[in-house]
Amino acid sequence: MASAASFDIVSRFDQQELRNALDQAGREIRTRFDLKDTNTEIDESDNQFTITTQSEYSLGAVKDIIESKLIGRKLSLKILDYQTEEEASGARYRQVVKLKEGIPDDIAKQISKHIRDTFKKAKPQIQADTIRVQAKSRDELQEVIQELKSGDWPVALQFVNYR
Repeated sequence: MASAASFDIVSRFDQQELRNALDQAGREIRTRFDLKDTNTEIDESDNQFTITTQSEYSLGAVKDIIESKLIGRKLSLKILDYQTEEEASGARYRQVVKLKEGIPDDIAKQISKHIRDTFKKAKPQIQADTIRVQAKSRDELQEVIQELKSGDWPVALQFVNYR
């Protein structure tokens, strides 16, 4: 009897690539003419970073720069969870951006149901913040991956441990 092939669906990002993107954004902010004197700071912690700057305009510009650097480093913008903008001391603006990692239970159930409804031979299993998909045919798994890539899910999906 043929053994089942499988892969895992996860939502992760490369911490080092994120750090590099934020460093690049910081360098561009310091050299860009319209942002040079805004004293913009990007403070990074474990699962979030904080942007502090002079005005709402410069906050928007900084977000655009960060997003372009993330895209350039092949990181999905779906990992960013913008919190509300707030006024900081000294007539400055601050925004906390949380980083999303892992597949929440409700989204994992949606993905699992979609796989079961679309592909009768594939068997998804939710394991913590990972979904393992098994099927007898590797071709079936490839079709599942292509289907999920074409969908618009609220989290960034990666496909790992394909065997």
